[in-house]
Amino acid sequence: MYNAPWSDIHKAADGPLAAGEDDCQTFVYLQVCKPSFCRITMSAINITIITAVKNAANALSETIESVIPFLSEHVYYIIVDGGSEDGTIDVIKQHKQQLNAWVTEPDKGVYDAMNKGWALADLNSWILFLGAGDRLLALPDELPADCHEKMVLYGNVKLSEGRRFRARSGFWLRLYNSLHHQALLVPKVLHLEPPFSLDYPLYADFDFNQRLARMGVRFKFCKELSGYSGPGGLTQVTHLDELRRIIRKNYGAIWSMLSIAGFKLALLVPLLQRFRPIN
Repeated sequence: MYNAPWSDIHKAADGPLAAGEDDCQTFVYLQVCKPSFCRITMSAINITIITAVKNAANALSETIESVIPFLSEHVYYIIVDGGSEDGTIDVIKQHKQQLNAWVTEPDKGVYDAMNKGWALADLNSWILFLGAGDRLLALPDELPADCHEKMVLYGNVKLSEGRRFRARSGFWLRLYNSLHHQALLVPKVLHLEPPFSLDYPLYADFDFNQRLARMGVRFKFCKELSGYSGPGGLTQVTHLDELRRIIRKNYGAIWSMLSIAGFKLALLVPLLQRFRPIN
């Protein structure tokens, strides 16, 4: 149901294209939406922004309002809802004319929802994820002409209280979750199937980034790309056990031990705080 070719999606969002069983309803609304404004002038290269949400009506409103100014014939927006019961669906319906697709159904967690959004995204698009409460701040005016090139673009992420998360790639990505999805553009062609492992409920995006690096994908900093990470996200507190398991799987025991040692040393030696990515 989630792999319909984007070019085949033409029905306006005034009713469901597909419905599930009565005891577990699934509604998939799909449309082609072409707002009159356009900031990105590209040919056959698109950006798909995806928001996974459940029971976060107020926070979702902020996220949608931040995305709308960027929408165009080359910038799409998809929302995947996990079966909300708090008014989130009403918020989505209020903005349905700005959405290219939205889904509501029970899921197995945020990464399951993100996988569904990935499957719906246009094949020739660069994908960016925003959680409910996150905001899109800036997109690049131009993208590499060939989205089949092994490249991911990343930028810095603003945090609450005026702080900033300084994104890093290279060896830093082997040590910790050094790239945040609010300012990360990944071409879908790098991984056609939904990429997030449900074995990692907190850091599946970190696992995916490490796997991309192991594939030889180049991570390029883009100063024109930035986002805001809303407070209260899944990983406001570092969960070392899951990080350790991911790093060990992708890069082996030595890198895993170096990562955990670094986290613990930073707690014991105040001087090391200057190397933290948050400032």
